[in-house]
Amino acid sequence: MRIFGKGRHRPSASWRQATDRAFTLIGDGRYEDAGALLTRAADLEPWLSESWFNLALLHKFRHDWEQARTAGLRAVALLDRETGAPDWWNVGIAATALQDWPLARRAWQAYGLQVPGGATAAGEPVGMDLGSAAVRLSPEGEAEVVWGRRLDPARIEVLSIPLPSSGRRWGEVVLHDGVPHGERTTAAGHSYPVFDEIELWAPSPVPTWVVLLEAASEDDRDALEQLAADAGFAAEDWSSSVRLLCRMCSESRMPSDEGDGVHLDPHDHSEPGHPGPLGHRTDGQLWVPERECGVAAPASLVRGLLDGWVADSPDSRDWRDLEEVC
Repeated sequence: MRIFGKGRHRPSASWRQATDRAFTLIGDGRYEDAGALLTRAADLEPWLSESWFNLALLHKFRHDWEQARTAGLRAVALLDRETGAPDWWNVGIAATALQDWPLARRAWQAYGLQVPGGATAAGEPVGMDLGSAAVRLSPEGEAEVVWGRRLDPARIEVLSIPLPSSGRRWGEVVLHDGVPHGERTTAAGHSYPVFDEIELWAPSPVPTWVVLLEAASEDDRDALEQLAADAGFAAEDWSSSVRLLCRMCSESRMPSDEGDGVHLDPHDHSEPGHPGPLGHRTDGQLWVPERECGVAAPASLVRGLLDGWVADSPDSRDWRDLEEVC
């Protein structure tokens, strides 16, 4: 990534060399060395908004939000256009991370977004109504794409139950980057962006459990998910909701349909015939009664929830091996 915009004159060769080298170092994870070069570039061309945008970008990568806000504000002060500049978007992310709501509101409006007048007691904007999206948790580790609700342009509330390897829980709010990496599409033709998580913004107190279910039919499985939702929590059949994808597939335009039954998704890199996260496809069977299920619920409720589910249809339902995993 190299950021060269229109300035009052061409940046000097020294500025370009320092900036080029800095982004090479950023790609290698050498943020300290990159910071020294970008600081030098800003000293060489302090009037150039890109000098400060690049520093703000580096501080965002480092999660140094105070510095990101400071550099971002210097960048937007030098802009030669009123709306749509990515400089404002980065200011909005930094302000959201710091819960600087007046600045966040100003940044989104300057970018060109509509921000309703409503706010919480703390000043947090509400009601932006940005809809659903997917977020890639732990993008530099064992990445996992989950569904969520966009609270504003920089935050998503996680509505799926993440696998324990992500270290994330149902109901958590994560700060995410502004540029999507991939899309998920539905059979109805809707498409949803996939954003990369930057960091955890608000933790959830609700633990994640894994349990093995015996569910005679999809209706039995659906009944547990509905029972959990009615209680204000969640259950998710990981045996049918989880696909293992390579990075290239994950960051592309992918259908969100899990393809239960005989349909085989050529992009699914899991192993057919194994229920659970290691492969939910079957060799021609439409339903496998044993399901690996994630449950997000308090310890005081989870067993009663499962027992109540069984009690509603004891001949077709059972559970075992309940374990808290995150």
